Amino acid sequence: ADLIDLGAESSRPGAIPATLDEEIARLLPVLEALADCPVPISVDTYKPEVMRAALAQGAAMINDIFALRRPGALEAVAASDCAVCLMHMQGEPLTMQQHPEYADVVGEVRDFLAGRVAAAGAAGIARDRLVLDPGFGFGKTLDHNLALLARLDETACAGLPVLAGMSRKSMLGAITGRPVGERLGASVAAALLAAARGARILRVHDVAETRDALSVWQAVAAARPA
Repeated sequence: ADLIDLGAESSRPGAIPATLDEEIARLLPVLEALADCPVPISVDTYKPEVMRAALAQGAAMINDIFALRRPGALEAVAASDCAVCLMHMQGEPLTMQQHPEYADVVGEVRDFLAGRVAAAGAAGIARDRLVLDPGFGFGKTLDHNLALLARLDETACAGLPVLAGMSRKSMLGAITGRPVGERLGASVAAALLAAARGARILRVHDVAETRDALSVWQAVAAARPA
């Protein structure tokens, strides 16, 4: 892996939010144990207090499912030089999958991310620190997710890198009929499709298998005549 993403609060559909104390108690011992890790650490949180604690422990990136919309989040990140992943989500994890609706999911996700990029800039966060995540499975039906994947390149704003996270998600179970523990093949396929459509970061569970698939794809691409 080129980046390790740690989260101490579940954001799966229907998840009950963790308290601030619970999240910090889970996260900090792991961050401390990884203090000498040669791979940069990303922390998945939307709480400004957790952001500040993680950054004080050397986290290189904040991955926020609320895209820095919580009070104090912009300020917590702006005070550092860390990278930031801004994700789109309709609603919140507890209820987001109940009735997600869009008139144009790709356009609405793109416009939301553009707005958050502007808000980050206004708070003093440089554009070269930003990564965008369309939020597969976060307030989206299977059709919404498929539309986003098919047109992933359209979710980028002014050339900012896109992160895609579909590994083992329910959208893959809906397509294949397989339980979460049997979605390796579907996860690798989704990662390749995202990479082919411009994703710069792939958030996956099965790192070695995904890297192997990417190596084969890239070798074939390199072998084609110009």
